[in-house]
Amino acid sequence: MVATMRLNENTLLLGKKVVLVPYTAEHVPRYHEWMRSEELRRLTASEPLTLEQEHSMQRSWREDADKCTFIVLDAEKWRARPSTTEESCMAGDVNLFLTDLGDPSLGEIEVMIAEPSCRRRGFGTEAVLMMMSYGLTKFEAKIGQGNEPSIRMFQKLHFEQVAVSSVFQEVTLRLTVNEHERQWLLEQTSHVEERCYGDGSPQSQ
Repeated sequence: MVATMRLNENTLLLGKKVVLVPYTAEHVPRYHEWMRSEELRRLTASEPLTLEQEHSMQRSWREDADKCTFIVLDAEKWRARPSTTEESCMAGDVNLFLTDLGDPSLGEIEVMIAEPSCRRRGFGTEAVLMMMSYGLTKFEAKIGQGNEPSIRMFQKLHFEQVAVSSVFQEVTLRLTVNEHERQWLLEQTSHVEERCYGDGSPQSQ
C-alpha cells in the first residue's frame, strides 16, 4: 500500500479537461496565493500559512507514504505549452490519503478547484475520478456543510452520505467500489493516459 501511495512521485495523468502532476516546489507560490483567500480556507478548513510554512508542507506531503497529492492543471492551457508556464495552468489540487491504519483499503479523498475561472467546468469531477483509479475499494469525503457544490459533485459520483457532524460542521460521504462500480469507474477513466512526469511539457512526454 505504501508503494501505491507513492506512485505519483514521477507520474503525470492526462485527462480530457485536467492534467494531474505531482505537487512540487514550483507550484507552492501559486498555491500560497490561493490559500490567502478566506473563502477557500473556510471551505477547506485550512489555517493561513506563511510561504515558508507552505514550502515545508509541500515537502512533507511529497514524502508522506500515506498521502498522494496531485496538482490539477487546466489541460487546455497545458497543451499550449511551452508558450505558457505550468504554474499558470494550475487550477487546484486533489488528495488521497489513508486515515485508518486498520483498514488500508479505505482512502479519504479531497479536491479543491481554487482558480475561479476553472470552477463549474467538470475539473473537480474528472480529477476525483482519475484519483479513484488508484485501486482502493472504499473512499470517504468529508465536506463542509455549506459547500453544496462539492457535496452534489460527490453524490453524482455515487457517494452516499453516512454521517453529519454538527461539531465540525461537515458531512461525510462514502463510496464502496463493488464490481459494478469498478466497471463504471473504468469506463469513466478509459481515456486517461499515464506518462512520466519530467518537465511536464506535452512535447517532451
